[in-house]
Amino acid sequence: MESGHIANMFSTDPSVRRTLADDIRDACINVGFFYIKNHSIPTECIEKAVAAAKRFFSLPIADKSALDIHKSPNFKGYTALLGENTNPENRGDLHEGFDIGWEEMSGSSRSDDGAMTGDNVWPEKLPGFREAVLDYYHAAVRFSRALFPLFALALDLPEDFFDDKITKPAAIMRLLYYPPQSGEVDDRIEGIGAHTDYECFTILWQDEIPALQVLNNDGKWINAVPIPGTLVVNLGDQFARWTNDVFKSTVHRAVNRGGVERYSIPLFFGTDYDVKLEALPSCVSEDMPAKYEVVTAGDYVKSRLEATYAHSK
Repeated sequence: MESGHIANMFSTDPSVRRTLADDIRDACINVGFFYIKNHSIPTECIEKAVAAAKRFFSLPIADKSALDIHKSPNFKGYTALLGENTNPENRGDLHEGFDIGWEEMSGSSRSDDGAMTGDNVWPEKLPGFREAVLDYYHAAVRFSRALFPLFALALDLPEDFFDDKITKPAAIMRLLYYPPQSGEVDDRIEGIGAHTDYECFTILWQDEIPALQVLNNDGKWINAVPIPGTLVVNLGDQFARWTNDVFKSTVHRAVNRGGVERYSIPLFFGTDYDVKLEALPSCVSEDMPAKYEVVTAGDYVKSRLEATYAHSK
């Protein structure tokens, strides 16, 4: 679904918001991802974050490695090439990453995020990097929070159902760099292997280089072709758990065989880390019992991150 009417999320007419929510519901049940244009995040804000990412990934490896993600108790910082392995059947993911979590522009973080508590780390030799990255982070968080009433409507819930569950935005953002994957093809090394995201949904900015692929209902990989000016939204595991798989957690991967560098910036938005992920009563029945054990959002996210990075400890 590519929506040109996302501004209708702010309409004072309930029927207009309902129509938009129905479009989202259709995408969530049948596809698991959709494009959004007219998303209101300023182009300049995005461009500055992308430029900051390029500056960071061009640093000497020693400077980046000083911020290695394995040194962080809550998985913040730098991921080297092949440092992740999202698909256990693969040998590693051919990308570099830089991860951050919630932080005020003033510098304060949170001390009550349970398993995910911990500060961000920042490079010392890049003036303006932190400000550019956090500016986009907060813009993407604001937009993500505004989407939740639509997801609630799409589930036939009150629009404010998620309000008390996203009071402390549990959002991880990644800057990602994919070098061109050329030469002899090793199918066990991909830009990022087949996986589902861990939170409720992901908002992805991607450049013009085709790489993102989504697994459809027929088990075939389809290209999520970059569309200028749009963001891609794909559903993650937390919504699958909330909805007992009524909403699909999108299996996707990235394979950069275009011969040029690729950059992307995903923001993974979930419920507060202390919220229990329990199947909604409307999504459970005798014929469809709850599939997942109840866990807190923070424990779930951390367990998935631990598994992803286990091979490169």
